[in-house]
Amino acid sequence: MSTPSTPVRTLDGTLDLPLVGLGTYGLRGAAGERSLRSALDLGYRLLDTATMYENEAEVGRALAGHDHGDAVVVTTKLRQNHAGREDEFLTRSLDLLGRDVLDLWLIHWPPEGRARPDVWERFVAAQQRGQVRAIGVSNHSLAQIDELTAATGVTPAVNQVKWGPRLFDADLLQGHLDRGIVLEGYSPFKATSLQDPVLTGVAQAHGVSAEQVVVRWHVQHGVVVIPKSGDPGRQATNLDVDGFVLTDDEVTAIDGLGRG
Repeated sequence: MSTPSTPVRTLDGTLDLPLVGLGTYGLRGAAGERSLRSALDLGYRLLDTATMYENEAEVGRALAGHDHGDAVVVTTKLRQNHAGREDEFLTRSLDLLGRDVLDLWLIHWPPEGRARPDVWERFVAAQQRGQVRAIGVSNHSLAQIDELTAATGVTPAVNQVKWGPRLFDADLLQGHLDRGIVLEGYSPFKATSLQDPVLTGVAQAHGVSAEQVVVRWHVQHGVVVIPKSGDPGRQATNLDVDGFVLTDDEVTAIDGLGRG
């Protein structure tokens, strides 16, 4: 099976992050590993996991057993209550994932609800040692990101947040663009009703599903999207968004759901 031509965003000038990836929350055990292998077979080249998902071993085994495993970008995240034990858990994640170098490492939530530049300093150090190719955060505000940048001189490459049409915020998106930060969205389908007339109307116009419209909307905004699914059919549908393009008016209408 040929790999879909998924567009990318380049991090730190070296790491190409596909704009469509697979969220792996809940994909555990033998069934989870089978789902991960099916995603790789379909052409997914970005897998998003985390220490708290407790499935890094499954991700590692799926990658190790696949012909294209070495070409897959792997993201994992440090649990916020593991602040102060960064090196320990990075080593653990690398071992479980079967990697010598991690592609992308994120702080999962702001520890104690604060920016914690001391934690970020240890992420920067891991990148400088060559253990991680790119570093970022998840669920951080722009103010917290600015605090990290001010303290270290290093801006997170990525901020992963819950994102979808109902959560669209033009100022937040522009704020990330202005700082050179790639915005990455999780739970894209939970954030918006897939029965919304705007989405179903656009889907009908293009002969696709509402889910595909949501994924395509992310792509056209340059936002990385990581829908989660263990079902091969849904995985295939979510990845198959190269065959249509939303018009400017359609993008604007979907953006407007964020003001609804």
